[in-house]
Parts: sequence; structure tokens; C-alpha cells
Amino acid sequence: MRWLMTLGERTRPDAPTYAEDPAPGQARALALVDDFAHLFTVLQEWRREYGEELTAWAVQVEADNVENLPAELIAQWEWEGAPVRLDTERGGYVKVSDYREVPVRPGISARTTNGLPLWTAAP
Repeated sequence: MRWLMTLGERTRPDAPTYAEDPAPGQARALALVDDFAHLFTVLQEWRREYGEELTAWAVQVEADNVENLPAELIAQWEWEGAPVRLDTERGGYVKVSDYREVPVRPGISARTTNGLPLWTAAP
């Protein structure tokens, strides 16, 4: 299993913490890494490229490369979104919110901002 991460889009100036969860084929940036810890290295590079404060979405997948992602993975992402949210914050911190164990309830999706923060770590 590997981790696939897309760069989220903060499209609502009225809600600065809101970030859309683009499917892999629609994201400005995409990364596939072997270990969850490697996502932080990618985030560090994305900060240099796209700005200090950003949001990314990640999910565990069975894939060999980003060019040949399984169609069912993309379809599931478009329907449900990714369950792990990573928000970079000022000072070099990253807030991780994991929605994998949150029960699915009507009106609440994997993109809600009330997730369980796992940890905050400086790069």
C-alpha cells in the first residue's frame, strides 16, 4: 500500500479553512509515496511552489505510479473524497486530520472540518 496525495483548492475567501478535495485527474499537484511520513517532504516542496499555507488530501492506495491510477480509485475519490487532510500552518507546522474512523452520517462527508487531529509536527 502506498499514499496518494492531491493539493487541495482553497476556493472560498469567506471560509479560509475550506479546501476542495480534487480528484487525482483534476489536482494541480499529485504525489504517490511509499510511507505516510514522506507526505511531509512533499508538503515542504509544495509550500515552496504554491505558498506557505495550503491543504492536501491523502488516501492509501494500491498503485505503482500516478500515470496509471486504477479507474475505481478515481471514481471512489470523486464520490467520497480522501479521508486524510493535511493543513500547513504558519511556523512550519502541519495539522493532520484523519476521517477514516468517523462514521458516515447524512450531511457529513470526509471533507468536514471536525476531524480527529492525530498530531502536529514541525518539519
